[in-house]
Amino acid sequence: MDGTGREYHMRIMGLDYGSKTVGVAVSDALGLTAQGIETVKRKAENKLRQTLARLEELIAQYEVDTIVLGYPKHMNNTVGDRAEKTLEFKEILEKRTGLPVVMWDERLTTAEAERALMEGRVRREQRKTYVDKLAAVLILQSYLDAKSIERG
Repeated sequence: MDGTGREYHMRIMGLDYGSKTVGVAVSDALGLTAQGIETVKRKAENKLRQTLARLEELIAQYEVDTIVLGYPKHMNNTVGDRAEKTLEFKEILEKRTGLPVVMWDERLTTAEAERALMEGRVRREQRKTYVDKLAAVLILQSYLDAKSIERG
């Protein structure tokens, strides 16, 4: 509750961390639905300063209290190069934001995002623009759905 007697909800941010972009989604205040907000692009994979600064702005703007980070394990459940880079990003995010970062299995989300965009008749050239943001939405939505099942 805040001082007005209204119940106060923080939002959850979902991230799809790629080598050149980070797809960003945010939950609604009740933690039921995920909305894509943007794709943060960066010049090089190891250049994270601007990416982190932008994420911090979005965290403040949307009053985020938890981050869900897509964890790209291989289909056979092993951890490859991309997953290791994602774990490094998790540590940087936690240090920089002070927020808890939950790793969430994202093995099928990019393929699912591509399929949804194809079914939505989005032209191939434009798909790249949307796929990371949509993958972030799918990561966050599957996390929110799992939490609501847990709550019963």
